[in-house]
Amino acid sequence: MENSFDIDFEVPFRHRVRFTENLAENDTGVLLDLLESPSEIKPRVLIVVDDQLLENSGRVAELIEKLENNQDILLLDGGSTERPGPAFVLPGGETAKNSTQYVEQLLSLINERNLDRRSYIVVIGGGAVLDAACYASAIAHRGIRVIRIPTTTLAQGDSGVGVKNAINFFRKKNWIGTFAVPWAVINDAALLTTLPSRDFRCGFSEAIKVSLLKSENDFDELCRNAKQIANREMDVAFAAIKKSCLWHLKHITRGGDPFEALEARPLDFGHWSAHKMEQMSGYRLRHGEAVGIGVAIDCIYSSRVFGFPEEDMRRVIKCLEDFRLPLWDSTLNDFDALLGGLEEFRQHLGGRLTITMLEEVGDPIDVHEIDADQMRASIEELRGLAVGSGSQR
Repeated sequence: MENSFDIDFEVPFRHRVRFTENLAENDTGVLLDLLESPSEIKPRVLIVVDDQLLENSGRVAELIEKLENNQDILLLDGGSTERPGPAFVLPGGETAKNSTQYVEQLLSLINERNLDRRSYIVVIGGGAVLDAACYASAIAHRGIRVIRIPTTTLAQGDSGVGVKNAINFFRKKNWIGTFAVPWAVINDAALLTTLPSRDFRCGFSEAIKVSLLKSENDFDELCRNAKQIANREMDVAFAAIKKSCLWHLKHITRGGDPFEALEARPLDFGHWSAHKMEQMSGYRLRHGEAVGIGVAIDCIYSSRVFGFPEEDMRRVIKCLEDFRLPLWDSTLNDFDALLGGLEEFRQHLGGRLTITMLEEVGDPIDVHEIDADQMRASIEELRGLAVGSGSQR
């Protein structure tokens, strides 16, 4: 009698992404249309919002007010004494992810307000707030529907459309987390207008990254438009965000490994050092800034070791400069500590160390070991380029 049975099966997912011009004013219906509910039962909705947005963005306050006054939604009163209303407020930036405190608070609120798997949590904020809130949503009842409304260029072009949620633990980035497909993602152009310029610019490092992996034409276009985007010309900037978002979405839904079961993490090009730099800086360094530096390091290494054309490497450096992104950070002075990021990167996925490098623009390769001497030389070369351009942080 046979006693071993291996049965393959597939679970259908749908990834809903919407692009809007002004969600708070003209496009609120896009969000309301996503709130499906059985028969005549009103959908139960809990709003989670980034505290920095409440202080600095009248558009977010206007959107929340519109939702509060909508008769077709059962909004749950989770307000604090400081701010009446249904929104649960999370601290913006990496603070939201650096302990279990805020996740536990949100889980308690989900329990108190009796949310279930057909309820919705609408999360409005930057990437760190999305990570923390969506992690809590993914583990409550084994998953509550989440609608993400990312409010940074980085989150709109990359992480907001991803299927990963996490918080930091053991002083390691994203150590606790889940894979969970969001119910929907809404990228709204108007929400980007109140971003500080530093945060606006640094999100485009992920657009540079994905274009280097996927499309020479898109990389060329980013390079041509970098100065306009850095100057916040919104038509050009939002078009670049949309392309970046769709490349990430296509990789997740068509790349064959959405939950990273294989060895490679191609969308994490430049990230082995970026994650370590963030941690070493005490998260003084923005994620997008660290990614830009990490991409520069790995492009120089690819040029030295794998024949990535020097002309293209220098185009990457020039593109980062035109976006006014830093090419250097003081954390790079501790090379031995930085190199520890390779082992943390390997552990996070398991198996062999697998790092994505480049042979050509649009032609990534997977490598399983790093030559420490060549990596040190690559970082020293970057130091010289950064000093020459004055692009340091």
